[in-house]
Amino acid sequence: MPGGPPAGTAPPPRRRLPLAPLLAGLTVALAVSLLCCVALGSSGVGWGAALRYLRAGLTGGSIAPGEIAAYTIIWELRFPRALLAAVVGAGLSAIGVGAQAMVRNALADPFTLGISSGAAVGANAVLLFGAFASLGVWALSNAAFLSALAAMALVYAAARTAHGLTPLRLVLTGSAMYYGFSAVTTLMVFQADRGEAARSAMMWLLGSLGGATWSSLPIAAAVVLAGTGYLLWSARALNALAMGDETAAALGVDAERLRRVLFLVTAAVTGAVVAVSGAIGFVGLMVPHITRMLVGADHRRVLAVAPLLGAVLLLWVDVVSRLLLAPVELPVGVITALIGVPCFVLLMRRRGYTFGGS
Repeated sequence: MPGGPPAGTAPPPRRRLPLAPLLAGLTVALAVSLLCCVALGSSGVGWGAALRYLRAGLTGGSIAPGEIAAYTIIWELRFPRALLAAVVGAGLSAIGVGAQAMVRNALADPFTLGISSGAAVGANAVLLFGAFASLGVWALSNAAFLSALAAMALVYAAARTAHGLTPLRLVLTGSAMYYGFSAVTTLMVFQADRGEAARSAMMWLLGSLGGATWSSLPIAAAVVLAGTGYLLWSARALNALAMGDETAAALGVDAERLRRVLFLVTAAVTGAVVAVSGAIGFVGLMVPHITRMLVGADHRRVLAVAPLLGAVLLLWVDVVSRLLLAPVELPVGVITALIGVPCFVLLMRRRGYTFGGS
């Protein structure tokens, strides 16, 4: 038939966007999004004042006594929150790419492995029952991180066999553990006293950046940076792993060893991110697919773009969560689900779409 490919043939491959201009554009978008996330809010602080307070905070400038309250909102609340949103979005996106390569499953993300739901058990123990109270302000993040590592160990022990750690067993075990840990957290919420503690637990389970502080940023940022750096360094090996264990072995990649290391990196980054932001879904699932549509399936390109794209996405999700029903703040995970579900359905219905984004 003139004007189109013959019936039954695959559509021609999509043209990939040039990497350098895309990275430059996303970097500019990230800077603009950070400023917008800081300046936009229900407190009435204008753009000019917000930029002036940011400059004062960064350079050590002086603030008039009557502006201390507005300065505190910008510098102590909104700016660390915006930076944390960027860190969390970047971390979830990078780890989503790593998880999908590790198990060779396009539907894998940090939640699939049961690590995030395991972190929720420790966080709920703090929020609902006051566990780890001796750690003070660090109780929540430490409990979430430690329970994420415990969940990782449990999933690894259950999935590993004498023949190694296979992708299918890892996905099935992680999915089963996800439901098990979720059941435990639900029981904890029902057993706790109703009131603010239960509301805080539910808010955390759905994802929230409201607890962002300057002290919570460095550890999360360092873990995300280290994890993303490792994935970038291993991009060629990830390309080989995505083609199957036998192909990877032929290319000199020890698939079993690489999968173990990827599992540890995924657990560490997921635990660090979930510890400071709660369980934010769909970012680690959706962003890798969108990135592959833009730049192809080569992990060197995907891992260069996905963290920036995820950071920009979560910054604007945070803006929407604060402004949509202001002054009431919506959980961030609700907004990512409302955006992610229709986007992912449309993505899957694209003619010719595959794991590589063709």
